[in-house]
Amino acid sequence: MKLLARYLAREIYFSVGLVFAALLMLFALLDLINQLNVMGRGDYRLGYILLFVLLTLPGHIYELFPVAVLIGAIFALVQMATSSELTVYRASGVSLRQMILTLLRIGAPLLVLCFIFGEFIAPPSEKLAQQIKLKAQNAQVNIKEFRSGVWVKDEGSFVNVRNVLPDTSLLNLSIYQFDQSYQLRSITAAGRASYQSEGLWQLEDVRRTLFAEQGTSVEALPVAAWHTALSPAILNVLLVVPEQMSAWNLFQYTRHLADNKQKTVRYDIALWNKLVYPFAVLIMLLLALPFSSYQRREGGIGGKIFVGVVLGLGFHFAGRLFANLGALNEWPAIFSATAMSWIFLGLALTMLWRSERR
Repeated sequence: MKLLARYLAREIYFSVGLVFAALLMLFALLDLINQLNVMGRGDYRLGYILLFVLLTLPGHIYELFPVAVLIGAIFALVQMATSSELTVYRASGVSLRQMILTLLRIGAPLLVLCFIFGEFIAPPSEKLAQQIKLKAQNAQVNIKEFRSGVWVKDEGSFVNVRNVLPDTSLLNLSIYQFDQSYQLRSITAAGRASYQSEGLWQLEDVRRTLFAEQGTSVEALPVAAWHTALSPAILNVLLVVPEQMSAWNLFQYTRHLADNKQKTVRYDIALWNKLVYPFAVLIMLLLALPFSSYQRREGGIGGKIFVGVVLGLGFHFAGRLFANLGALNEWPAIFSATAMSWIFLGLALTMLWRSERR
């Protein structure tokens, strides 16, 4: 049995690696074509574009893990079934239960690798890619992040933003305006800022303190205009969408939103998805096993791989659909994040039961 496990592991890992190579080349090419459309803005040349594409690959690896495992495992198992290797193993006394346990042990390192990419590699890599792109395009603002929030230098102003929402609205911001001699001239505090058009934001719940030679004055305004070089495109560098955040950062940010009595549904779903998503690797391995039991008349290797591609992409996009529907309808986060995993697990067990009945 140990010999079978080693052989299966080698075949599956090799096939998964080939599938990853093919998928990543495809996605890298699509990213490259997309970035070529904005080449030439500032210093954003081919070298920066290639670096950007390279840094976005870890995110693609994490997203494609279940798809690549499913396709690679189907290819490896069907190849072994075609050469009658699996038939020999089963005839020698290897039960379905032993095969499942072997596949789960083979999938354990893949599960850990998927978690590592999603938690420690993809989020910082994606953020660095966006920062490099922004810097190469000669953005007019400088951005730093601290515990006190995000600090932005915009010409003669320093802006502190406590919260950046997914729609790029700003909450709890303060604008410190200096003159050419670096004397503080005004402090504007606003509860919210919404983007209106290029270079223009609308501030709400405004309290402005003016410093002049004659003294200090304070005014309160329901709304006010704010002219700045800051734009949603720049803020997208700061705002890592929930699906690209690490589980730890999601947990901390969710607690922060809850403490401030803000909605946390989208972040709760993303957090549960981060915790559950790596286990989809094991489900895909179980789903691949029944394909090796089907006879050739039900489709050759190409047909089975095509079915695997359809199932893998269906899992990926349907999972996103459930997450979005859950956020819109405020379904329980654990249901929205795990629904497709349970459906595919049920599909895998049903297919295994049918193949054994034969």
